Amino acid sequence: MSPLTLLLLFLATIAAMEGFAYVMHRWVMHGPGWFLHASHHSARTGFWEANDLYFVIFALPSILLLLGGVQWGWGSWATAVGAGIAAYGAIYLGFHDIIVHQRVKHRYVARSRYMKRIVQAHRLHHAVETKHGTVSFGFLIAPHPTALKQALAQRGRQGVRAAKGLEDAGAVD
Repeated sequence: MSPLTLLLLFLATIAAMEGFAYVMHRWVMHGPGWFLHASHHSARTGFWEANDLYFVIFALPSILLLLGGVQWGWGSWATAVGAGIAAYGAIYLGFHDIIVHQRVKHRYVARSRYMKRIVQAHRLHHAVETKHGTVSFGFLIAPHPTALKQALAQRGRQGVRAAKGLEDAGAVD
């Protein structure tokens, strides 16, 4: 494969991972996988939470594809896809765990419209403590916070934690 084809495959994999992450978050993590993900919707008691196992689970295909492409002769396509999955994981780690949840302390403050929207959408997602009634399952692409607040209101604020959740995640244009 040409370097340009491999680069396009790498970038397409990163883009496709947002769709995969949405599906897994909405129908697996907030479905049968809630037994692990519930820890992410409650106060953390230490650095690690059960939900962190998803990071390991989702890294396995990337590791397998990278090994297949580099060591086992599967072809450069496998390396490009494995690297794309790993790149999405690194982007997700940076946005989700570091910027939004501040698992590594920093002084970064979201100032761009895009970053504010992503952070607010995720905070509105976390306003709900239960498996059901949650909004905003994607991460790098998120609906406007006003639409998310309306969706929560239409659901009768089902599962929304005490008033703090929505007030802290106020929409800013």
